[in-house]
Amino acid sequence: MKLSQFQFLLPKDRLAQEPTRWRDECKLMVVHKDTGEIEHRIFKDVIDYFGKGDTFVFNDTKVFPARLYGKKEKTGADIMVFLLRELNREQHLWDVIVDPARKIRIGNKLYFGDDQSLVAEVIDNTTSRGRTLRFLYDGPYEDFKEQLFSLGEIPVPKWVKNEVSEEDNENYQTIFARNEGAVAVPAAGIHFSRELFNRMILKDIEKAFITEHMGIGQFRRVDVEDLSKHRMDSERLIITPEACSIINKSKGEGHRVVAVGTTVLRGLETYVTTTHEVKPFDGWTNKFIFPPYEFSVPDALISGFHLPESTMLMAVAAFGGFDKVKEAYQVALDYRDEEGGAYRFGPYGDAMLIL
Repeated sequence: MKLSQFQFLLPKDRLAQEPTRWRDECKLMVVHKDTGEIEHRIFKDVIDYFGKGDTFVFNDTKVFPARLYGKKEKTGADIMVFLLRELNREQHLWDVIVDPARKIRIGNKLYFGDDQSLVAEVIDNTTSRGRTLRFLYDGPYEDFKEQLFSLGEIPVPKWVKNEVSEEDNENYQTIFARNEGAVAVPAAGIHFSRELFNRMILKDIEKAFITEHMGIGQFRRVDVEDLSKHRMDSERLIITPEACSIINKSKGEGHRVVAVGTTVLRGLETYVTTTHEVKPFDGWTNKFIFPPYEFSVPDALISGFHLPESTMLMAVAAFGGFDKVKEAYQVALDYRDEEGGAYRFGPYGDAMLIL
């Protein structure tokens, strides 16, 4: 597959800047792989397609306030620091991106907060992602983390909206988020509400949770035409024995496993036995899924509507079939409901179920 095959024209007004008022009432497009049929539903109808013993697999990663604004020493120039991940707890080392990066050098100090009370020093300029910062803090680790996160904002992508609101702290997070470490929300999970979870219980639909900490690499531009030459950034992946037991039991009894989002899709396919069972895992994955790909675990996929040339779109096309997904995206771009409403794209947009 070539990068250019995943290009399409996405009007700017089709990017959702806010979620629907109720999480589970966004639009849902249902794509049937076998027949090619496409249905238009509401997201809370998603469980109409599943029953007793089927298992939904969710990514329970939690987004942290990764974007900080500060000043450069001496010049006082404005800088933005995007925290990617913590490298060393004791030394307060963080892997970051600094913008603008051109004049940031090793040894430069960066100041954060209205009183500039939090200081960081650039100690490495050569990492593949940008910079390494050491935060200069003498107090207890818990106090440092609290101050650091109090100065940050939830990192809703700038191409979604320029100004982050107080509501985004809740909106840009799933209701089941519990393991902190992501800088982007697993967007397919946003649409699940507590009411929908309760209805799943009534239908005896199982839930399993894995953790994959989404990094900024999900949004990095693919810069090679030949997709086989693209390398994904690694992300921390944890699949517990408990999750494996639930998933493998469901598969073994002939029920369906539903991957909620492309991170779950990647996670489930990272470490699989020859008998198509998921194994416990605690490590890193850089698995890149694009067509053609033969899946071992998931039988259905819930996903959002993704940007052109994105790795998430490529993973969806691998699961649903390139031609079918391409057709579905064109339907989404052309469709209007009775009130003139259109399908919306991006993390706050609408959803697709592929069966």
